[in-house]
Parts: sequence; structure tokens; C-alpha cells
Amino acid sequence: MTPRELIGVAEVPGGPPLRLVRHGGDFIIMLERNELMSSRMRGSEIALGTMTCARLGKLSAPRLLIGGYGMGFTLRAVLGAVDADAEIIVAELVPGIIEWARGPMAALAEGCLDDPRVTIRMGDVGAAIAEAAAGPVNGRYDAILLDVDNGPDGLTRQENDGLYTARGLARARAALRPGGILAVWSAGTDPAFAKRLAQGGFAVDEVRVRARENGKGPQHVIWFAQV
Repeated sequence: MTPRELIGVAEVPGGPPLRLVRHGGDFIIMLERNELMSSRMRGSEIALGTMTCARLGKLSAPRLLIGGYGMGFTLRAVLGAVDADAEIIVAELVPGIIEWARGPMAALAEGCLDDPRVTIRMGDVGAAIAEAAAGPVNGRYDAILLDVDNGPDGLTRQENDGLYTARGLARARAALRPGGILAVWSAGTDPAFAKRLAQGGFAVDEVRVRARENGKGPQHVIWFAQV
């Protein structure tokens, strides 16, 4: 049996640390005993990017906010789906995540962090959403993609709960341009959250996606909530 190798530990503001583990040729980011993400289970993170862009269609100079870099699968999927005039802001709370992306997981990043369309914003994605909601229309987003937890709860840190409350969803709606999309990844379904999205004035599409690119593995959920 191939043993797991601890590669590094990253501190999470307001939450327990994350651990990067290598298992053979795969990387896993763990929170205590929970596997938050794995390079082997990338299918739904890729789908978060590709399916959001497909719903947006062809836009001139689209502006997107990605909450949580993770292993970069969603960012790379978005980069592959948008034109050269796109602007993509990645809000990442944990500096260690970006350090891992430029270090032991550089091959997975495939240079996406240095793409001229990408801006890395270190800090809470909630602050980026609030800033856009309070600003002018041209500072809002065509899409906000959230993958900062295992779903609409604050597993990584309690402060993330605020993203999924009625108030947090209203703020996200205000941060979107007309026709904009809030896309939320989750390890499982959550009827109460889907109901809050609908009550918040979004048109909601709940999609189940397999964790692996080959269509196998556990089912994950992505909510596409359109203004």
C-alpha cells in the first residue's frame, strides 16, 4: 500500500489548518480528517467553471470572481472557456494555498496564476462580494463562483456561513450584473439552501455532477442561480 506523505501545512484565518498530502501521483488537501479536494476528483470543479461559462454565453469582456483557488481546476476551466478580454479575480483566503500552487503543485497549475487575465486577491471572498455590491455597475461581476467549503456551511471556517445566508445571498445578487450567475459547488444537496436562493430572487438550476472526469465517483452538486 502506498503511504501518504505530508507535504505542508497552511494556516486558515479563523479555522483549523489545512494539510497538503501526496498519495502516489495524487495531491489531497485535508481539513483534519476530511478530504476537501483531490487532484484525482477534479471533475466537478472543472464543471463549475465550464458550465458557468456556458450559461453566460459569449460576453464582451466578462468579469468573473472565483472564491477559493483550491487546486486551480475551476480557474483553468474558466480560462479555457473565455476570450482574451476576460477579467478573472480569484479571492483566496489562505496564503499557503497559493504557495502550494507555485511550489509542489506547480505542474497542476499549468501557469494559470500568471495568465494576464487573472488577478489573485488575497483575502475573504465575502469582502470582494461586498465591495462589488456597494460599488458601481461596471465593478460588478458577470459570474461569482464559490467553492470555499464542502457546501453551504462553514466547514473550513465559521465566517463562511455568512456567504450562504439570506443576507449573504442578497449581497451576492447585488454584486452581479443583470443576467449574472452565482454558482455554488457542494459535496451534497441542501434543500434549505436551494430554497433560500429561490427566495432571494434567483432563477435556480441544481445540477448533479460526478466527482471524476470519467463520469464516476460520488455525486456533487452545483447550484446555478441567475439574476
